Amino acid sequence: MCLASTPPPSNRITRRGGLAGAAVLAGTAGVLSTAGHAAAAPREPAAAGDLVIDGGTLLDPATGEVTEDAVVVIRAGKVHGAGPRGKMRVPADVSRLDAHGGWVLPGLVDAHIHLSTVAEARRALAGGATTARSGSTTFYQDIAVRELARRLPDQAPRLVAAGVFVTPHLGDSVLADPELAPLAVLPDGVRSAEALRHVVGVNLARGADVIKTRVNERAGLPDQDPLTQVYSHAQLAEIVAAARRGGKGVLCHSYSEKGCDDAVRAGIRSLEHGVFVGERTLHEMRRRQTWFTPTLTAIAGLADDPDPVLAERGRTYLPILKQAVRAAHELGVPLAAGTDSSGGEVTPVGREVALMHAAGLTPLDAIRTATTGAARLLGLASTVGRLAPGHAGDAVVLPGDPLADLSVLTRPTHVVRSGRLR
Repeated sequence: MCLASTPPPSNRITRRGGLAGAAVLAGTAGVLSTAGHAAAAPREPAAAGDLVIDGGTLLDPATGEVTEDAVVVIRAGKVHGAGPRGKMRVPADVSRLDAHGGWVLPGLVDAHIHLSTVAEARRALAGGATTARSGSTTFYQDIAVRELARRLPDQAPRLVAAGVFVTPHLGDSVLADPELAPLAVLPDGVRSAEALRHVVGVNLARGADVIKTRVNERAGLPDQDPLTQVYSHAQLAEIVAAARRGGKGVLCHSYSEKGCDDAVRAGIRSLEHGVFVGERTLHEMRRRQTWFTPTLTAIAGLADDPDPVLAERGRTYLPILKQAVRAAHELGVPLAAGTDSSGGEVTPVGREVALMHAAGLTPLDAIRTATTGAARLLGLASTVGRLAPGHAGDAVVLPGDPLADLSVLTRPTHVVRSGRLR
């Protein structure tokens, strides 16, 4: 799976102008312009919103507590208070969102998504993902989307950006930064320790929050074999060490049993996809507290692909992956929800939550993979995943009880980001 190609940026982009160029690719210039500002003009982060979410049934994923007729008070983009109406002091001068008849949850987290345009960012937000982690983009568009989200929070999820893939063959991403161009002449691609460190270093210099790499080929391309290993344990360890020197973790695209094991033992922060992860590796993941982001949505989507090779992969891989998810959960391996959406197709992260439940998690535990759990993976446990005082004022209002019907997570009636109704 992972990442559809995007047309390359202008060859006039320099490192100094790289972020601006990525912003143009992501469409941020148009958004800033429509907001009443010149595309090239700097803009300070927008003032966060004040809002009262009035009524509704509040679910706290951390405790499982359900509060009927609840009130959530958001001030300056952060939760000021949340609880039963009788215990809340409700300011009279703040806009109100009527949530009566609905359920109120913290904004959801999509821990593996590819956001390359403003349109994609808006769709992810509309689907309830108020926070996300990038699974990489071709030309650093995710870093531009992250900056857009900081300035216009009602346009994009809060984003943890990964920059470009650390992969043997960079493809068009060799054009993403002039400092990547020398790698194009390497006969074996990005494989030597020096080349691996170089790509990590360019990502860090560009401002990536995490590093993305692979250990196997892609499942979403019929001419590739996702069980073929492209990096060794030693090469993965080199990537992890380079990322750690910059204070960053690594997420790793993985499929084969050996590939998953090599990646986990190399010290990655999270295993992505992981269809054929073995029991021994799951025990090691529990010991290390390595996260598992199975992207069930993406694997399930293969089954409907018109290409017969991909359709067969989807039908074969999905039950195996569900079994791996169930085994991981029973062992205590931390799980995070991620859709692996890319190429303009954005699936609501609630679909991944429903598939987690279908794999054997309780509804509450499945919800946690897209709230408190994913927040911990992203290092944002004190910021997102709950509607508790001091947390971000991100919320979804749902048309029904998600503990009884998880499909309501895919169709929120309202999405609030930093106290702003999108």
